[in-house]
Amino acid sequence: MSVKIRLQRHGKKGKPFYWVVAADARSKRDGKYLEKIGTYNPNTNPATIDLNLDSAVKWLHNGAQPTETAKAILSYKGALLKHHLDGGIRKGALTQEQADSKLATWLEAKTGTVDAKKEGLTKTQADAKAKAFKAEQDVNAKRLAAAAKAEADAIAAAAPAVEEEVAEVESTEETPAAEENNEETQA
Repeated sequence: MSVKIRLQRHGKKGKPFYWVVAADARSKRDGKYLEKIGTYNPNTNPATIDLNLDSAVKWLHNGAQPTETAKAILSYKGALLKHHLDGGIRKGALTQEQADSKLATWLEAKTGTVDAKKEGLTKTQADAKAKAFKAEQDVNAKRLAAAAKAEADAIAAAAPAVEEEVAEVESTEETPAAEENNEETQA
């Protein structure tokens, strides 16, 4: 029986979620499996991978062949490196302590790069939020300035008409008084 380490799809349409499983190569993609090794969620950024390293290495030692995507996941989490280092231990090229220290340093470097990527993403999101907020403030300031200008223009346009109305009212008020004065002088 040939064993494959592959992904088994779960989740809903458009939101895939995968189990990393060791399964018989003849079984269906989402069918019967021998052991669940871990999970893979590509919906997050960066993708979330939870892998049982020892179980994956055990299956690799037993001859399981990973698919291309599963191989990338195993490589990302260090299972292939551990399998390679265990081969060196069996041949006598390394001791267990040396292999463990190499794996530990590699895992530390890997987590450092992943953390740097997460920090970069959060910084980028914060910068984008701040930029959007600044643009929104600028737009609001322009709207307020335009509204104030339109109101001032409306007042300025209404001012000559008001002055004309005031002048007409004053002239009509002066006319009866002037006529009364004229009448008194004539009598």
